[in-house]
Amino acid sequence: MDSPAILFTGLIAVYAAIFVLVFFVAKSHRVVPLDRRRPELQDSESALSKVTQGAVGAINKGLQGRQLRVLGADKFEQAGLRIRAADFLLMCGASFFALGVIGFMLGGLGMGILLAFAGPVGMLMWLNIRASRRQSKFAEQLPDTLTMLAGSMRAGHSLLRAVDGAADESEAPMGEELRRVVNENRIGRDLVESLLDTAARMKSQDFLWVAQAIDTQREVGGNLAELLVNVNETILDRAKLARQVKALSAEGRMSAGVLVALPIFMLVVICFINPSYAGIFFGTVPGWLMLAAVALMLTAGTFWLLRIIKPKF
Repeated sequence: MDSPAILFTGLIAVYAAIFVLVFFVAKSHRVVPLDRRRPELQDSESALSKVTQGAVGAINKGLQGRQLRVLGADKFEQAGLRIRAADFLLMCGASFFALGVIGFMLGGLGMGILLAFAGPVGMLMWLNIRASRRQSKFAEQLPDTLTMLAGSMRAGHSLLRAVDGAADESEAPMGEELRRVVNENRIGRDLVESLLDTAARMKSQDFLWVAQAIDTQREVGGNLAELLVNVNETILDRAKLARQVKALSAEGRMSAGVLVALPIFMLVVICFINPSYAGIFFGTVPGWLMLAAVALMLTAGTFWLLRIIKPKF
């Protein structure tokens, strides 16, 4: 564990992970290219940048025509991130290697394996949480957006002009999604198809009803503004009921969180307080079997608790 080769490898892994995170996350997407700012100069890339771009290209080539089950193609759009799946997979790989080396240097093979898998799993959890929060905010903005649409149509504007105005007045993510609908319509795509695609991407049942109501009004006619008002009232009633259910189930959700997090927290505390005692879990076969049994029971318990505290109506 004190070998210079392991230390050198760990340092390289850490620096590579930091570079990848800064290059793909912290770098602004609005930076003017060097060839536009100073046309007489050539954009020179470092060797590490070329290696990174080559790795991203190889991953993109391998992912071409494939659909990942854990990492869907629209997951980054749901989260509002403008990165490719190859970039995210490269960051996960860098964190896997770097944290694995750090864990091995700090606590041996067992800690290295746990930290190695903790990096990619944590990034996937962060991506799902970000997408879920964006979808929840989209659902909260929907009633106000429908009110603006109905008001614009009562003032004499067309549906597309009303959507365009609502896109300018709404904040993200509603404004971004409506702007995308308008842009797709300008290049020839049907408005209802874009609305249905937005509802599927944001996983919004309420917005799906709006798109279906607009499609029905196209076929049978009628006052679309009044129809949107009625749909909005239904959505507000469902949102009120959902808040009541959330308040009544708050105690159960908190209990579920404590029951799931307590064993993991105690294991981490034992690792710091009594490393020799915790080493039995990571350095022996019975210890690994016990950890596997704990992980299996925690997974089953988490699934069961989530099914109990998440009522459907």
